[in-house]
Amino acid sequence: MKKVVFLFVILFLPLRVVAISAASAIVMDLDNDRIYYENNINDERLIASITKIMTCIVTIENADINKKVTVGDEVLKAYGSAIYIEIGEELTLKDLLLGLMLRSGNDTAVVIAKEVAGSMENFAYMMNELASNIGMKNTVFYNAHGLEESNGLGNTSTAYDMAILTKYAYANETFREIFGTKDVVVKSNKKTYSWTSKNKLIHRYDFITGGKTGFTEKARRTLVTTASKDNINLVTVTLNDPNDFQDHITLYNDIFNKYKAVLVLDEKNFKIKKDDYYKDYTLYIKDNVYVPITEDERNNLKINYVLTKNKKPMDGEVVGKAEIFLKEKIIHTEDIYIKVPKEKEKLSWWQKIIRWFKSW
Repeated sequence: MKKVVFLFVILFLPLRVVAISAASAIVMDLDNDRIYYENNINDERLIASITKIMTCIVTIENADINKKVTVGDEVLKAYGSAIYIEIGEELTLKDLLLGLMLRSGNDTAVVIAKEVAGSMENFAYMMNELASNIGMKNTVFYNAHGLEESNGLGNTSTAYDMAILTKYAYANETFREIFGTKDVVVKSNKKTYSWTSKNKLIHRYDFITGGKTGFTEKARRTLVTTASKDNINLVTVTLNDPNDFQDHITLYNDIFNKYKAVLVLDEKNFKIKKDDYYKDYTLYIKDNVYVPITEDERNNLKINYVLTKNKKPMDGEVVGKAEIFLKEKIIHTEDIYIKVPKEKEKLSWWQKIIRWFKSW
């Protein structure tokens, strides 16, 4: 009996593999639903300037980021960290987003909110709407910059919700470009700016692909980063962490050392055995699918194919999905597409003769 209890405890130990100083922390896979490390991931906390991840993706999805914006007197309401833009200065929305993400410019957040939504209140509504749509259940946004309001209220979220947000945003190519920018030179009609990311890890740690820092006296240090190595793609979130940069490195190193990415679905050699329904068609997936596992988990992977029977499928249509299980849990679902062969053109003998002469 004692042996059984011992095994049960080992199997269900929390996912705490290393000691770090964060009040809340999570490491999640960007390509599937797996969590590699968790500590108080659903505790609601002030998030400070990692708020700007939401500000960035809301702007990208709702505005032309190449549009030139003239800074108005709304910028006078900004305080705290800034890039020091001035009334009458002209920059593109993309320039403002770079200042927002690299230098955490609260002045850019105010200008962006006014340009995209007409007011900070309207922009906060858009932020909360997207948060709800993507499953951030314990998050509230009051503004685009992350500072606490004069009434004491501030943007609150959880490590888990911020990982969900970053995973969602990271799927956007424009967001990835901005999020991963190390240094940039930007010119307005009045100034030339040279910015270096406040995310020190992007300069220190080879595998970092992006990140956003945050700090207020109440929230303390907050940090979101992404990292990739050998087809393992991760996001790490720490809240209230006095040693955040080193903690992110510690977490990444631990996971990269323990896990190896296995190619589970090969886009170039995709085939479903025992599929008779679509035997006259070509089924395909659009990307390779890798799943990071430990050596002990190698035999716990399973793929289940679910196909929708369609008598007249259209070329490029989704006709099913591949479900990847680790033990009994689905960790990734990949769409299956169909290629419909073009019907051979039927020509009369006269048409064949004409085509033959044209080929000469």
